[in-house]
Amino acid sequence: MESAKTSKAKIALAGIIPIILLSAMILYLFGPGSDLVNFGTPLPKIAIEKVDFVPSEIQVTVRNTGPMDVAIAQADVNDRIQPAAIEPDKNLARFETALVRIPYHWNAAEPYEIGLTTSDGVRFSHKVEAAAPVIKPSFELASYFGIIGTYVGVIPVLIGLLWFPFISKMSPAKYKFFLSLTVGLLLFLGIDAITEGLEISTEKLDSAFNGPLLIATVVVGSFIGLYYTAEKLISRVSSASKSVAIAMMVSVGIGLHNLGEGLAIGAAIGLGEIALSTFLIVGFTIHNTTEGLAIAAPMARQKPMIKKLVAMGVIAGAPAIVGAWIGGFQYSPLSAIIFLSIGAGAIFQVVIAILKWIKQDEQGLISAPIAAGITVGMIIMYVTSVLI
Repeated sequence: MESAKTSKAKIALAGIIPIILLSAMILYLFGPGSDLVNFGTPLPKIAIEKVDFVPSEIQVTVRNTGPMDVAIAQADVNDRIQPAAIEPDKNLARFETALVRIPYHWNAAEPYEIGLTTSDGVRFSHKVEAAAPVIKPSFELASYFGIIGTYVGVIPVLIGLLWFPFISKMSPAKYKFFLSLTVGLLLFLGIDAITEGLEISTEKLDSAFNGPLLIATVVVGSFIGLYYTAEKLISRVSSASKSVAIAMMVSVGIGLHNLGEGLAIGAAIGLGEIALSTFLIVGFTIHNTTEGLAIAAPMARQKPMIKKLVAMGVIAGAPAIVGAWIGGFQYSPLSAIIFLSIGAGAIFQVVIAILKWIKQDEQGLISAPIAAGITVGMIIMYVTSVLI
């Protein structure tokens, strides 16, 4: 017994010693060995994350994303120095944010360049193509976003579910085609979510947050977490209920993706980009109709379950409403990337679940209906995405 305890103590010590040594090395770098990491001249860096136009004032949200503390010395608009109030104060520690309030009589739809200069004399700027008054939360505006989210998310998905009777009457070969079509639709959605996240990372997220690696981390984490949960869920249901469980996972994955779409629409409306918001609304409305097909296909061999189908349609479409609220009232590039990445991971998990289900029934994944279904599904999504 004592030898067993001694053995466990040695194993625990072997696991702790590397951590102790690593901690000692880090402490040394921040102490006596600071010259090793402070070699050279550190450069200040600040990110202008948001510019709001309110009556007679421009409000700028700024974050210190550099390796050193900075102090904001002055602000300018279109290269003309302007008085400014900085809340809570002008000194920013690393990753700390501040609100710079610039009194200024701006004009709607005109371009502006906002500049901030640090005490080191380094200037950082942000261009606004067309000024638009910031929108304030109200019941009327929340209702408007709710209607847009319903129109873009819920209704198109429910329309797509009307394909259920059509699919349910098909021969086995044709049914496998449409089930594989679902895989193609979902694959496109997952890739599309990652592409949108990378675009936001490049255009709106500061490089200090390392957007591409953030996307990869969240996608993998979301995929693994949901895959484990789904495996537990499917293992506990009967074979007859597996199709319902898979359809529910499809709904959840699509819902997380539609949350990101709602964010894009809400942000476009909030920033006053009318042309962009119009294209997004029309494009997503057409695009999302195919998502109802993705939900209906796994359940097409079951008896019609109208209530469950409608509930799944709402689960898939309603997040667009929440996304529109978040995007319109409190848009953040960081949160948008995280939501899109979670959606991508969820969708890829559903793809794996459907492929495993097809393989069990088909005794393999190499057949003409399956290959054609995946290909046609991606083509359909590409064609509808061109409208966005």
